[in-house]
Amino acid sequence: MALLRVLTDRGTEYCGRIETHPYQLFLHLSGIEHSRTKVRHPQTNGSTERLNQTIQNEFYKVAFRKKLYKSIEETQKDLDEFMQYYDNERTNQGKPLYQQYVFENSEEEKTPLKIC
Repeated sequence: MALLRVLTDRGTEYCGRIETHPYQLFLHLSGIEHSRTKVRHPQTNGSTERLNQTIQNEFYKVAFRKKLYKSIEETQKDLDEFMQYYDNERTNQGKPLYQQYVFENSEEEKTPLKIC
């Protein structure tokens, strides 16, 4: 599967002159289009900001209180484990509300079950 386009914010880690910036050069040589979010436009980066906030509150604030990291690799390893938990085990905070709404408004719940 080919990657055609990537969307990033306007941070210096993603933006720069193609000739001197490693990320920009990689995208250019790989034929990947680089799109950037609009400045002060939460519709395009709101979910990213929410994920960053969740990682800050649920991982970094907790991890840095419990452990003294000696390398970036050690921090990355623990972050990878947290993201595995986040993606596969952590409950989706909107799911219970959705399920409650579906069950309260479903037609099956409103009609009594007939036993023949």
